[in-house]
Amino acid sequence: MPICDLRSVTKTYGSGPTQVHAVRDVDLRIEAGELVALVGPSGSGKTTLLNQAGCLDQPSSGEVLIEGRSTATLGDAALAHLRAERIGFIFQSFNLIPVLTALENVELAVQLADGGGGREEALALLAEVGLEGLGNRRPNQLSGGQQQRVAIARALVKRPGLVIADEPTANLDSKNGKAVVDLMRVLNQKHGTTFLFSTHDPMVVAHARRVVTLRDGQVVSDKTRDA
Repeated sequence: MPICDLRSVTKTYGSGPTQVHAVRDVDLRIEAGELVALVGPSGSGKTTLLNQAGCLDQPSSGEVLIEGRSTATLGDAALAHLRAERIGFIFQSFNLIPVLTALENVELAVQLADGGGGREEALALLAEVGLEGLGNRRPNQLSGGQQQRVAIARALVKRPGLVIADEPTANLDSKNGKAVVDLMRVLNQKHGTTFLFSTHDPMVVAHARRVVTLRDGQVVSDKTRDA
């Protein structure tokens, strides 16, 4: 059973002469343990497709299944619960809460998902991403690469079935970008974490085991490499 299964997904914005088909009739299956990069020029539909896979938006037509469960009939509350429990998100702008420490940012993800404490899990994840001893620092006391590592720990602390990353290295220099990509690959290999991410960065693409190319809202290529 795929972690994420997009079936004939179309997303349309506007109507009449201003109508835009951001994604058109896309079929895409993401299996457990994959590391998948979405590539393509600006406007090709990468972010729109990530939003569909992450249940941040509903398709105009077609169906999205997460771990075999259709999201077509879920209301806003049920979708929010699904995202909190089963999907992790990593953003290019980090999106950390500035008044919280690194530890509190990660811990909050557990609390939002199930209401539990999550401190032990958060500390363990921070250590695993190379930030042991930095949990009491606020985001403005961390480098860009360190902030993205906090964001990765926050996305993984719930042990989600799927992690969505939108241009995770876009705001990092090449050294920190490579470190973040290497970390994602290690976590994928060690824990079987499933990553679906968009990128323009050739270095990031080179680390992906599967590369899906979009153009004008459609999949034009889907290639899997040897591990």
